[in-house]
Amino acid sequence: MPEPVTQTLDVPGATLTYDVRGDVADRPLLLLIGSPMGASGFPTLASHFEDRTVVTYDPRGVERSVRSGDITELSPDDHAADLAALIEHLDAGPVDIFASSGGAVNALALTAKRPDLINTLVAHEPPLAAIIPDSEAALAVVEDMYATYQRDGMGAGMAKFIALVSYDGEVPADYTQQPAPDPAMFGLPTEDDGSRDDALLGQNLRGCTSYQPDFDALAKATDRIVIGVGEESSNALAGRGGQAAAARLGLTPVTFPSNHGGFLGNEYGQPGKPEEFAGTLREVLTGRG
Repeated sequence: MPEPVTQTLDVPGATLTYDVRGDVADRPLLLLIGSPMGASGFPTLASHFEDRTVVTYDPRGVERSVRSGDITELSPDDHAADLAALIEHLDAGPVDIFASSGGAVNALALTAKRPDLINTLVAHEPPLAAIIPDSEAALAVVEDMYATYQRDGMGAGMAKFIALVSYDGEVPADYTQQPAPDPAMFGLPTEDDGSRDDALLGQNLRGCTSYQPDFDALAKATDRIVIGVGEESSNALAGRGGQAAAARLGLTPVTFPSNHGGFLGNEYGQPGKPEEFAGTLREVLTGRG
């Protein structure tokens, strides 16, 4: 596969860094996105599409994409504007998009606003806590997680995040009354370093999970939307968010191998089943082509 060529794009409030593998003249281009996961999460998946031009990027405030001004919380609409700017800058639309987790939420926001930029969107496990049946309890847990991060730092907040996203089934109303997980259990720091700029906990957590997609607009683009869920994670919060979104759109979710990060190789030491995952993704994109 071609070596990635790294470039930057200035947008209001940030400079986005992105990588291109291949010739942008090829259509449709395949954009691989996450949030807050950046481009560093996608080399393995990209390697399975050497016949496609693949673009990855770091969302604003993540890794190489530097924000300017005050570091405030972000919404999926903020990221959707960045994605639209990137696609237009590449002069590459309409594009195919594989979007994971928060990236899937951002891509749904983009599709609602700019369907002309989308050929096929595969939205894998968007953590749309606001639309699941137990949304009140789930969003209360998110608020508690955010408050914990602001009070006690990254280790304490991230421990609660890991516990929530691993939870199987509906979130009980008394979830926040249960004992807090020990950060050391997950290899996280137990001391607060004083920083409050974490891309997940500080910038994207609440905006992403509380987002209400424009389902009226998305309903007009269902011919180009695929919702994915992991075979091992469909009953966790993000998988349930995907199922709820599919139900609202009258779609049947596509089951992908492995779990929420099933496309990962050894990028973060928690490999899924990337070859099988890429095979399913290719089938979906080919069937929609």
